[in-house]
Amino acid sequence: MVAAGAQGQSTDALLDKLVDKGILTAKEAKELREESDKNFTTAIQIKSGMPDWVTGYKLSGDMRGRYDGISSENNAFIPRDRLRYRLRVGLAVSMLDNLEAGLRLGSGEASGSAATGNPLSNNATLQDNGSKKSIFIDAAYGKWTAINSGGWLASITVGKMDLPFAFTPMVFDPDLTPEGAAIQTSWAINDKHSLSFSGGAFVLDEVASSTHDPFLFGGQFLWNATWTQKLSSTFGAGMFQIVNPEQLTTGNVPFINRGNTREQVTPLFPTGAAPYYALKYNYNPIIADASVTYTLDTFPFYTGRFPIKFAGEFMNNPAAKANNNAFWVGMTFGKSGAKQTWDLSYRYEYLESDAWYDQLVDDDNGAFYPGVNFQANSSYGYFGGTNIKGHMIKLNYSFTDSLTFSATCYLTDLISLQGLSASPDVPNARTSATLRIMADVMWKF
Repeated sequence: MVAAGAQGQSTDALLDKLVDKGILTAKEAKELREESDKNFTTAIQIKSGMPDWVTGYKLSGDMRGRYDGISSENNAFIPRDRLRYRLRVGLAVSMLDNLEAGLRLGSGEASGSAATGNPLSNNATLQDNGSKKSIFIDAAYGKWTAINSGGWLASITVGKMDLPFAFTPMVFDPDLTPEGAAIQTSWAINDKHSLSFSGGAFVLDEVASSTHDPFLFGGQFLWNATWTQKLSSTFGAGMFQIVNPEQLTTGNVPFINRGNTREQVTPLFPTGAAPYYALKYNYNPIIADASVTYTLDTFPFYTGRFPIKFAGEFMNNPAAKANNNAFWVGMTFGKSGAKQTWDLSYRYEYLESDAWYDQLVDDDNGAFYPGVNFQANSSYGYFGGTNIKGHMIKLNYSFTDSLTFSATCYLTDLISLQGLSASPDVPNARTSATLRIMADVMWKF
């Protein structure tokens, strides 16, 4: 699989050189390239034993090392310093008739007492005398691209997949890989404007004791526009609906983030069963986002054209009576990813407690809970989720196409301390201000 990519790059480079020297015409080079690809694919199929309807393979992944430090102005908070890593390795197989199947494995840690992995993170912490670490199925999907011509594209994906939406971490944690079905369509109106739609239906849990399983339905429209060679913009709008949210109790699903308003429920059966917490409100938010990018021809200490991007996002959950809004605004200078490129970003985010389901949002953006909140089933500690406001500053620098360094700083607080019960003997008991610094080095392949 790796050899296939190297062989293709070597052949293309040689043919391009022969065309430049006038030894071959562009048509002859194209015919030789197609013949070379065909012969190489046939050889791979014979040696691997794969059927002739398999047309290609793609191996990809990344390895990230991280320093993660969290501190707080609250004297009751115990600062944490962790060394962590994330490993992901995936294989995608292309087949005739525009079919694709994929599998990705990822590192991670168990979510609480469950054997399953954390749905919001592939991080594994270096600890326990170098103990062996877990590997989980991070993605497993089948995809059919039914239309891909004339500027139109339409595909259907089923299984456990990467997020089909372009919303930011305020709406979905980047490591979340939902399970269900998604449809993605796009239309290139011309070389300056395109429209796209992504829709999905995802399983949030399967409850053995009920026929009313919780599901997530929703979609997003996007308009991408290029106004001039230097000016471009995007505009998006979407809506989601959680069905049967009462089943998303703290006893049914991994309880990672905090923030939503919950109510304590004591089961009637069996006698003496422990109480659990259920969501008080439903979540069917309406979301809008927009960005404008202006690209400079050059910029000091940067390779290539230099983009400057201003962006924002707003969310409202009409199903909650209060604390149901969220927004962020920010800017990004530059764009990393290619050798000797970098970017610097700033964002201010304000995410109220019931603007969205707290188990789906970014778990890196958190704050310190300086007391017990029985209404939200929250204890002392640092948690991501909703009910958080604050700043994020991030720097990325790509030393090569495959190696990138990142530094991220979160300066955050809880929006509301209502309901928190803290000991009066603890100094600064009402302070939730938190500083989190993460330094990453990532290799991608």
